[in-house]
Amino acid sequence: MLDKLSHIALIVRDPSRTASLFADVFGAKTIRRTDDDGHDENFVQLGDTWFVLVKADVERSLTGDHIAFLVSPSTLAEVARKLAAIGHGYQLARSDTALYFSDFDNHVFELDTIGVESELRG
Repeated sequence: MLDKLSHIALIVRDPSRTASLFADVFGAKTIRRTDDDGHDENFVQLGDTWFVLVKADVERSLTGDHIAFLVSPSTLAEVARKLAAIGHGYQLARSDTALYFSDFDNHVFELDTIGVESELRG
């Protein structure tokens, strides 16, 4: 019934800053444009999924909600190195097979080297 994700919209205080974080850490493709209604829009492609960064002045508490991407162990290590180089906090978990970090608005991202399918198989 459902196909792949079209996009994920995230409410952020500074879309350009968040887009720059993703570009620095992941080499993400970013597009900034103004839509037909005059709204400033920032799009970032992470993996095969587009993220729309929507500007709003909201405070988001840190929760267990997160977005997880399946990556290779070498990609996980490279991202950890990049995050450390820019002074951005992260946490390694599950015997260093996963990395968690949050953006500037407490959206949490996980890089997972195992994958849910592998865990469910057992």
